[in-house]
Amino acid sequence: MNIPETYDYLMRARRDLWAKLASVSDEVLARPLLGGERFHCIKDLVFHIAGTEDGWLHYTILEDEPVQHTLASVRDIPDGPFCADVPLDTLLDYWRAVEQSTLGYLAGLKDDDLKRLVYDSPTERYMLDGLLWHVLLHEVRHTAQIVMLLRMQDISPPALDLFFYLPSFPAAPEDNQHSAGTSSSEDSPT
Repeated sequence: MNIPETYDYLMRARRDLWAKLASVSDEVLARPLLGGERFHCIKDLVFHIAGTEDGWLHYTILEDEPVQHTLASVRDIPDGPFCADVPLDTLLDYWRAVEQSTLGYLAGLKDDDLKRLVYDSPTERYMLDGLLWHVLLHEVRHTAQIVMLLRMQDISPPALDLFFYLPSFPAAPEDNQHSAGTSSSEDSPT
């Protein structure tokens, strides 16, 4: 899979996660289940996932204004445990806006662009390819946290694993022996 294909998977998984989050009470989403300085509840993680994608794409890669600064509803929210009282719809609207911005960026991305070095600080540079993979994997890790937090509250989360979003292909007639759990010695890797 490449970056645009992986992003497409993340978008489809987001839709399932967003639908589940919209179906649970605000009390569940705002419940402080995590200790630490930055994230206490599910809504903190929702904002953080969108904000991280926004920040890496705009601050670091494009060196322009992040989407957050263009939306009055989220402009002044810091990245920390400050989202318990923010309506879920506001957070999801921000995430949707970030997604649209990222889609626009990815539409123009060329393979050669991925080799470009991007400054993260005056003394640190990273290849664009690695930074984009970081953003994608960052989301996977934090959505897994959200899934865990839902489970901790006896709420069945959606299945977000890549497997559930892969295309399935019907078996070819000659593959019937494999689908029955048998194999011939010709098929053996040894």
